[in-house]
Amino acid sequence: MSDTAPTGRPLTIWLVAGEESGDQLGAKLIRSLHALSDRPLALAGVGGDAMAAEGMASLFPLEDVAVIGYLAVAARIRLLMRRIRQTVQACVAARPDVLVIIDSPGFTHAVASRVRRQLPGLPVVDYVSPSVWAWRPWRAKTMRGYIDHVLALLPFEPDAHRRLGGPTCTYVGHPLIERLGELRPGSAEREARRGPEPVLAVLPGSRRSEIERLMPIFGAALAKVQAQGHPFTVELPAVARHRALIARLAASWTVRPRLIDGEADKLATFRRARAALAASGTVTLELALAGVPMVVAYQVPKIEEVIVRRLIQVPTIVLPNLILGENAIPELIQAECTPERLAAALAPLLPEGPARAAQEAALARLDATMRLPDGDEPSRSAARIVLAAGKGAAA
Repeated sequence: MSDTAPTGRPLTIWLVAGEESGDQLGAKLIRSLHALSDRPLALAGVGGDAMAAEGMASLFPLEDVAVIGYLAVAARIRLLMRRIRQTVQACVAARPDVLVIIDSPGFTHAVASRVRRQLPGLPVVDYVSPSVWAWRPWRAKTMRGYIDHVLALLPFEPDAHRRLGGPTCTYVGHPLIERLGELRPGSAEREARRGPEPVLAVLPGSRRSEIERLMPIFGAALAKVQAQGHPFTVELPAVARHRALIARLAASWTVRPRLIDGEADKLATFRRARAALAASGTVTLELALAGVPMVVAYQVPKIEEVIVRRLIQVPTIVLPNLILGENAIPELIQAECTPERLAAALAPLLPEGPARAAQEAALARLDATMRLPDGDEPSRSAARIVLAAGKGAAA
């Protein structure tokens, strides 16, 4: 914490998030900003419930802009454009000391670029780098026109921005490294992983479209693994807003899952799971840090597949693979995402054997790769850079 109580003119910080994950990051950042600042803070911008709980009122409900996917964005483009204009106008009128945009580049970068044109001297910090290393790499150089500093969650991103001519970029740490104690199994949970009917964690995604596409495929894959004589029980952490849908789709599975509710119970599932079948996303990094060997699957509609395949620049879409620099975790996407292929990749992870041992060895290397040099917490590391940018502009 700061050595003295905050005094003097408030430091005005504008924060703009565009979806729930950014809201969570923003809330942790706000807590660290208050803890580290030697001046009072005046906070405003766009956020959700988590940021509101830390004292920042949002211009409008976060749900108005929390839209993902080309088709969903197209359907709500008028509202999105109106909210972009509203956010820009309010930020320019406030003339803050620093603007922090948090993830959701489709919304937040549209805000930042427009604010920069009207307030060219305002420092802009981008918390969470867009995936310039994966697709549309030219964005890195474009970002230099309206972003001063990128706060990266993944350790390879600063090198990617240097290579691509992007803004100054600092690895501040992924928020999951603050939660290793919740992810790592204790002795009883490690023993449960070796039990006669170990837990297989199944994660079909958090969006309705993902769940509807993957649940039937996952159910058929599990039936094939079971038919090979591998004993296991299935635990399926269910996203609360889609629990009824998940329960309905799981009712037709041969292998009936136990639905898991709530974050704490989800993490408990990860700690005792022997293996996992998961949709691509941040959950794969959670599983990897919990030391759970897995198979990753994904499908998008055909119209999106054509666009994505033309733009993607990396050999893997799995976060732990990207961080490790090797395809240690099998991924089956689009046409390869079939019950037969998933079962063939998943079955060898249940007994002891070379496939399981290879993944466990790879996952064990994640800690050293992701750890911050000084053991700092990601939110505090990010807050220090934000405060320095704001104080520099206010000096």
